[in-house]
Amino acid sequence: MTDTEKIIDKLRKLEAIFAGTTYEGERTAAGIAMGKLRERLRNFEQVDPPITFKFTLPDMWSRKLFVALLRRYGVTPYRRRRQKHTTVMAELSKRFVDETLWPEYLQLSQVLDDYLEEVTDRIISESVFTDTSEAETREEPARISVR
Repeated sequence: MTDTEKIIDKLRKLEAIFAGTTYEGERTAAGIAMGKLRERLRNFEQVDPPITFKFTLPDMWSRKLFVALLRRYGVTPYRRRRQKHTTVMAELSKRFVDETLWPEYLQLSQVLDDYLEEVTDRIISESVFTDTSEAETREEPARISVR
């Protein structure tokens, strides 16, 4: 199994957890999980009507993931003219955001961040320089007071 296949498998398992199903069976499980998640969203909207949310994401990769999650749930993401490209607006139930969407996004984002960091470190160490550690932290030089 390639690294990419492993990461996709891990993401599918996370999706199944958020849908509340442990049923395995690749496409069938994904379809069942998605149906349960969409049903959960509809149930939340009956009790807790949708409101406008503004999400400010740290980078374009996070935004792409978040927009894909919204679309998967049948939610149309948008942004207003002059908003930054990392801003995403959506009409959602607060309860759905708090209990499902945001926790799922955070977990998926962490999995992708870990994977991207690993791939980036490997490429840099193999093609640029082997030491991919962070730069050292130094104390600020003492300031001289001039009167």
